[in-house]
Order: sequence, then structure tokens, then C-alpha cells
Amino acid sequence: MAIEQTIITWIHLTSASIWVGGSLFIGAVLAPILKTMSYSIEERLQVMIKVGRKFNRIAIPSLIILIITGLYNSQNILNNSELLFSSSYGNYLIIKIFLVIALIATYAVHIRIIRKDVEEQILSKQMSEKQILKLRSKIIILGQIIVILSVIILFMAALLNSGF
Repeated sequence: MAIEQTIITWIHLTSASIWVGGSLFIGAVLAPILKTMSYSIEERLQVMIKVGRKFNRIAIPSLIILIITGLYNSQNILNNSELLFSSSYGNYLIIKIFLVIALIATYAVHIRIIRKDVEEQILSKQMSEKQILKLRSKIIILGQIIVILSVIILFMAALLNSGF
């Protein structure tokens, strides 16, 4: 049983590394580099959307794995309402669950905003510069919220792991 728990924790941590690491890379490395390039705003937004779409190929499975392994790791507490609502561990777990729900909702909106037809409108120059700037702003704000929620969720995981 100990090896099973070790493997599940390793999978959970690896998935968290992919999710958070990739999100931080896009927000803290790629976006600032794109700002310094002499490309048009359409071209920079197009690069960001393409990178995001590629990242989603590993990010979405990682997020799903995180949720599954997180639920597995928490099943003993989730099945015991007395522990869930009367212990600090349970309270932290509830907070973490709400943060994960907020993260999923924000991520779903983020993906919905940069759907394929929007990318095609950018490529075919069917969007005005004002529309593009508004879209870019939404993408940046949602991306920042996703990163902040992800880092807070990691902190909650550390609290749970420490038995605080």
C-alpha cells in the first residue's frame, strides 16, 4: 500500500509541475518576450494562442490527473464528514476544493475565449485593433488568475501535506 501511495503522490506532483510550471512559463517568460518583439499585435497574439493550444495538449490531461489523484488522496477525509468539517485538515481541503473549482471555471472561460474561430478571425484580419487589444487583455487577466489560483492551490497542498 505504501508504494501505491508513493506512486500516486509522484503522479500528482508531476502533473502539478506540468500544470503550474507551464502556466508560469507562458506568463512569466513567453508573454514578456513577445512584448519586446517587433511583430504586430495580431502576430504576437497568434503566437500566444498557438503556444497555449500546444500547452493545452499536456495541460488538460495534467489537470484531469491532478483532480483524480487529488480526490484519491482525499477520499478518507471526504468520506468522513465529521473529520472534513471539524479538523483543520478538512477545512484546508474544503478551501482547496473550492479553489480548484474556481481554477477550472476560469480555465474553461479562458479556453472558450481563444477558441479556433477567434484565432481564424485574427488571422484573416476580421478583428479590429480595438477588439484584438480587448481580447489580449482578457487573455492576460484570465491567465494571471489561473497562475495565482494554481500557486495558492500548491500552497494549500503544502499545508495539507505538512499536517498543519
